[in-house]
Amino acid sequence: MPRTLFPLIVCLFLFMAACSKTETAKISSIAKEKSPAPEISVVSIATGNALKLSDLKGKVVLLNFWATWCPPCREEIPSMMKLNTFMAGKPFQMVAVSIDEGGKPTIDAFFKETGLLLPTYLDESGNSAKSYGVTGVPESFIIDKQGVLVKKVIGGFAWNSPEVVAYLEGLMK
Repeated sequence: MPRTLFPLIVCLFLFMAACSKTETAKISSIAKEKSPAPEISVVSIATGNALKLSDLKGKVVLLNFWATWCPPCREEIPSMMKLNTFMAGKPFQMVAVSIDEGGKPTIDAFFKETGLLLPTYLDESGNSAKSYGVTGVPESFIIDKQGVLVKKVIGGFAWNSPEVVAYLEGLMK
């Protein structure tokens, strides 16, 4: 048995070493905190209109990558809805990008079934998630009024907490 494990371990090591150069190259192009946020172009499921991140300069942006099948995503949506309602009329924009393979019909059915609703966008090419180095959902990015990525949040979050609201309002000044 040890003789059969050794070649397997060697192959695995070589595979990992071969991938590391590619991964290093990818990491250099991924969004980083305190750097300009990568441009994205997504389509609103509500209107069908295209939205570019650069169109939102002057607003604080909560860019969230999510999916209908993701339990932590489902858990954080009510707090996102409350935050979005609270921020109405302020220089704030929520951009919830669904990575669902079923597209608009899947998302519409989810919202109808649950009674939840987010300002949801599609990126059928997947380039937006790649630009931000998204490895799972939910992943969120806070972008300031100048278009700089200031914070990355991995996993579900209580978006309507007083601390988060104060932080976002501070970025609006």
